[in-house]
Amino acid sequence: MAEVAVIDPFIFRLAIFVLAIFVGYYVVWSVTPALHTPLMSVTNAVSSVIIVGALLAVGVDVDANQLGTQGLVSKWLGFAAVILASVNIFGGFLVTQRMLAMYKKKDK
Repeated sequence: MAEVAVIDPFIFRLAIFVLAIFVGYYVVWSVTPALHTPLMSVTNAVSSVIIVGALLAVGVDVDANQLGTQGLVSKWLGFAAVILASVNIFGGFLVTQRMLAMYKKKDK
């Protein structure tokens, strides 16, 4: 009877992550400049969903007897996710505002 090879879950997830990096790179760099503003709006929407999940991670009740360091790690990673997603959201709004200002008529 033949043995079945089992793939380590870490290697499987790492491979998916690396493939997502390549796909994301080629998708983002193939966008025409005219579509950057709508793309930033979609990015802002995705970042707002990330903030909701990060706030849930930050709000984990840490009980040292049950969770040990896992609760603290989730709090710190959630905090970092809130900060990074906030920078992405506010930066996206600034870029969108700047690009829309380019289409306004200038007063003489």
